[in-house]
Amino acid sequence: MIRILIRTGIYLGSAALGLWLASILLDDFELHAAGFLVALIIFTGTQWLLAPHVTKMSERYSIALTGGVDLISTLAALVAATLLSNGLSIRGIGTWLLATLVVWLVTSLGAWLLPLWLLKDEGAGARPQA
Repeated sequence: MIRILIRTGIYLGSAALGLWLASILLDDFELHAAGFLVALIIFTGTQWLLAPHVTKMSERYSIALTGGVDLISTLAALVAATLLSNGLSIRGIGTWLLATLVVWLVTSLGAWLLPLWLLKDEGAGARPQA
């Protein structure tokens, strides 16, 4: 249960960092303080719900799509967060594409690297007994 909570925190934190970084790097990507938490929850929830389904569809229809699965679910989650909250607004196709890339990169790195650091196996340093 603790691992699930830590992983949830890691993903929420990396998604928040990705959205914040996109808002700094991209002029037409705006975060609004009043609705940011709602946008973050919608983004994260949508990402978690869509990723397995998009993965399943990509494996079914084309192996070539498999690499772009997370990008597609990130874009869909950004669309959902933009439409369903007032915490996020994105204008322009270039901004949509770059925002998808920035948020995907940050959340992917966070989801990959942070568990290695935060969820270390306590017994990993123990020597096996003969």
